[in-house]
Amino acid sequence: MPSGIGYDLHRLAGGRKLVLGGIEVPFDKGPVGHSDGDVLTHAICDALLGAAGAGDIGTLFPDTDPQWKGVSSLIFLERIGKVLTQRELHIGHIDAVIVTEKPKLAPHFPAMREALAKALDIKPQQINLKAKTNEGVDAIGRGEAIAAHAIATLEP
Repeated sequence: MPSGIGYDLHRLAGGRKLVLGGIEVPFDKGPVGHSDGDVLTHAICDALLGAAGAGDIGTLFPDTDPQWKGVSSLIFLERIGKVLTQRELHIGHIDAVIVTEKPKLAPHFPAMREALAKALDIKPQQINLKAKTNEGVDAIGRGEAIAAHAIATLEP
């Protein structure tokens, strides 16, 4: 059963929307990025691409390409889902953790799982989400950045 890991980190800045798993989370800061800066979705994209042996998000959706400017990262997931279908691969499970000091994310997990599952045409139960803090350590701990880690397993 192939598996892949993914990771993403973005700096946070005031006046930007915080989008995680395709859902806007109320907060006074958001990620600085070319697309919507959705670290959770980006980490999941890389985990799926890694499991499929299909490269990485930066190669498929480069930040130098203006067509991806400000786009919802769920579009990336939809396209990756098509890559998996072409390779006759199916998602078994996705497990991810978001690392941020604030805001509290658990109340938003059901909506995130629904949005991610819809983009990938899988069941929300195939996605597990967690949140952790960095205990005040480094840029994440100071509230200057947000990160996500993900692992995905695929089935033939």
